[in-house]
Amino acid sequence: MNRSAKNLIKFLEQKGFFFKRSKGSHQIYFNPITNKTVVVPMHGNNDLPKGTFFSILRQAGIDKDEFQ
Repeated sequence: MNRSAKNLIKFLEQKGFFFKRSKGSHQIYFNPITNKTVVVPMHGNNDLPKGTFFSILRQAGIDKDEFQ
């Protein structure tokens, strides 16, 4: 499983999130339907730590089994 930030952002955009703003190396995405906001750290091309990746999915209201 690819846990890169770019891959996560692509998945979030498919689920209705859109780019709202950025602050430093973090990008903020918002879903107007669910009224949820998530922050995605963009630290190069490295994979996100597993806990961080699944925590962002949880904050977005997405079950980790949907991401396959």
